[in-house]
Amino acid sequence: MTAPTAITVRSKARVLEVEWPDGARHALPFEYLRVFSPSAEVRGHGGGEGKLELAKEAVRVTQVEPVGVYAVRLHFDDGHNTGLYTWAYLRELGDQYERRWARYLERCDALGYERKPPG
Repeated sequence: MTAPTAITVRSKARVLEVEWPDGARHALPFEYLRVFSPSAEVRGHGGGEGKLELAKEAVRVTQVEPVGVYAVRLHFDDGHNTGLYTWAYLRELGDQYERRWARYLERCDALGYERKPPG
């Protein structure tokens, strides 16, 4: 997977903008990136959907740290920073945003969790 041409943190909008060489652009909400962290802590070690992360509506990205030529490590203000977001995984998160986010909201609903507006 080719590296993005730009990664921009938009703190006020709470999104990470990712631009790709083919012209694709994704605005990935911080909450989305946090609940779909590629870390073993969130994804788990087996199959399935992994751990359901809740109460991340107000989380912020505080740092984007390059890792070699293949990934970035996102540092969140809740202390989480163990996932490596490879270029392939970032692209997947962008391309599959609507489906993944809808499934996340379904899982929250099934638990009776009501998301709160950030702020």
